[in-house]
Amino acid sequence: MNSSHDEQRSRFTYRHLSQLRSYSTTTPLRVIAHVDLDAFYAQCETIRLGLPPTTPLAVQQWQSLIAINYPARAFGLSRHITCTDAVKLCPELRLQHVATWKEGETKPAYHEDAFKNMAMHKVSLDPYRMESRKILKCIKGCLPEKEQRVEKASIDEVFLDLSAQIHTVLMERFPELKHRADNEDPAECLPKPPTTALDWATDELVATGEGDEGEEKDPDWDDVCMAIGSEIVRHVRENIRKELGYTCSAGVARNKMLSKIGSGYKKPNQQTVIRNRSIRHFMAEMKFTKIRMLGGKLGDEIAVMFNTEMVKDLLEQPLEQLKKLGDDTGIWLYSTIRGEDNSEVNPRTQIKSMLSAKAFRPAINSFEQGVRWIRIFVADIFSRCVEEGVLENRRRPKTINLHHRQAAQTRSKSCPIPNGKPFSEDMLFDLAKNLLAQVVVDGRAWPCANLSLAVHGFEDGITNNHGIGGFLVRGEKAKALLASERHDIEGEDAALPPAKRRRKECRSLHKFFTKDTRTAVEREHCISLLKEESSKDQEHEEEEDVDSGEDSEGFEPLPLLSESGSIPPLKAPTMPVPKHDNTADDHYNSGTPPSAQPQPQSQPDSDNASSTHQFPAPSKSAPSKPSEPFHQPSPPAFFCPRCSTSLPSSQEAEHTDWHFAKDLAKELQAQERSTHTPQISQNRSTPVAQKASRGKGRPPGSSSMGRGSRVEKGQARLAFGKG
Repeated sequence: MNSSHDEQRSRFTYRHLSQLRSYSTTTPLRVIAHVDLDAFYAQCETIRLGLPPTTPLAVQQWQSLIAINYPARAFGLSRHITCTDAVKLCPELRLQHVATWKEGETKPAYHEDAFKNMAMHKVSLDPYRMESRKILKCIKGCLPEKEQRVEKASIDEVFLDLSAQIHTVLMERFPELKHRADNEDPAECLPKPPTTALDWATDELVATGEGDEGEEKDPDWDDVCMAIGSEIVRHVRENIRKELGYTCSAGVARNKMLSKIGSGYKKPNQQTVIRNRSIRHFMAEMKFTKIRMLGGKLGDEIAVMFNTEMVKDLLEQPLEQLKKLGDDTGIWLYSTIRGEDNSEVNPRTQIKSMLSAKAFRPAINSFEQGVRWIRIFVADIFSRCVEEGVLENRRRPKTINLHHRQAAQTRSKSCPIPNGKPFSEDMLFDLAKNLLAQVVVDGRAWPCANLSLAVHGFEDGITNNHGIGGFLVRGEKAKALLASERHDIEGEDAALPPAKRRRKECRSLHKFFTKDTRTAVEREHCISLLKEESSKDQEHEEEEDVDSGEDSEGFEPLPLLSESGSIPPLKAPTMPVPKHDNTADDHYNSGTPPSAQPQPQSQPDSDNASSTHQFPAPSKSAPSKPSEPFHQPSPPAFFCPRCSTSLPSSQEAEHTDWHFAKDLAKELQAQERSTHTPQISQNRSTPVAQKASRGKGRPPGSSSMGRGSRVEKGQARLAFGKG
């Protein structure tokens, strides 16, 4: 009975199905595709020139071939032959030289004589980069925006992780999976998929190596997922051909390594599917030098050590034998030849540097020639930086580097790219030209055989910045905010003890933005009033009315709007002396901004301060003048929406600064409350306690005042009489 039940279940679980939705690299249901353009550069030139696809064409760079289309390959052409030999093999061959930057020009173009003037031209691949961007955009347009994961592997290669999209399709085509997935144990096996034949269309299906018996086995969910993935890739390839005219090949498998091998298995314009049941047979029949990272020195070392180039021979080697290459290398090789690869498809793959270089034959011999080539390098790099989003501040390089080779000596100069300046072609050119000038100043710069320019250290830029206007409020919202602020301040002031409310006003940042417009006589007058009321304040401190709305120590709080909506005029000072050392330089801390304060009339110097709470009257010797109002505002030219005040336009900036200072001071009120202040003596019979202030940043015990201060080396203490 259990055996019959097991036969009705898949070997895959609900956990595997759930992992498919999250792009897990370990689920056996995973599907990865690799899309590779066929002879990309040659196709670009064929489409640009409007030639039939059957026309033999090769892309030329100087006297070499860098791309050959498939009709030309039928004549035996390869990239290892010269243009002259290629024409002999295929007389109908169309040779097209790549676009070049010409010395002195700032844009690449197709020059018919480029191959004859190698010393005056530099290769440009910009046309191919532009087509690559179009193709990538087309691919992404074929896939659901929220379920696409696309990695650009090179200018003509793209990886696709189709796992999440396939999961969605499975839920739509097999609703029983969705219903049961919510109730089943994740470790429970899935039911068997329907036994209907899978449609592989025109795909090249890799054999299992088991003959007809292997193909007759019922498909499992991994085969179903692979078939859905193959269907999606066929749609992508067809869309590229219809919209842009390009053909491409593709590989569909369970990981990146296998899908890349599959895309090159059958070319051009074909699609290869490597099912899980076909992996071992597929890998065994190939040379391991065809696998990525095994085609160079490591592949040669393995071939010499084991005397073979075939994967099937390495499959017979135990892990311990492979570890002779090193533990890590041996373990990696053991997994790779068995088709295992857990690398992710990374849609955020981004370049870290850009290089533009030129080998000079013959060498250049002057600074002017070097500058002309620097201009070309900069234009080349800047156009590629634009692709990376430097103009939108998405990415930005940090360093620019110049390499210079003269004979056997190579020198490098580099400098940072300033962040404070907009990234532009002219800025790069100025930096690069200065680096070349440094090389010339060092001496022995000519003749120059090779020159290159590079930018490094790309990093993500800061986006979604807001201007200062985004933090400001206006109109009715501003008035409501101001009313709420007034209520908060009044409530906070009422809740504070008298001493702390005094300190809050005195220590507010507002005083640094308030201009003292009083004369020396007025300041002396204020000081005398403060000293006179100090004793009164101490006598009646316990009887003060905290709810009166006025500061209990005689300091007025920040002025609020009057009922008429205007800022109240400056009042006569009624401030007692603060309980700390006061000097004649203490300022009257009015809460009114300088732009809204009335300017007091000039007062003559006097040694006697009035005992009243008014500023002293003009001297008797002064000529009598008709009485004038104390405050005469200028004609209104600027209206402040925050405090509903009309002011002269010349005071607009100062008034705005006052609002800014006031807001900043309010934000720091909580910190001001927690600030420690020394206790002040309340004894009326003794002078106000004076404490020596220690200089900011000085260690404890290093007071700048008093006899206990330390004498510095080379100094002597002065002796003072006690009087």
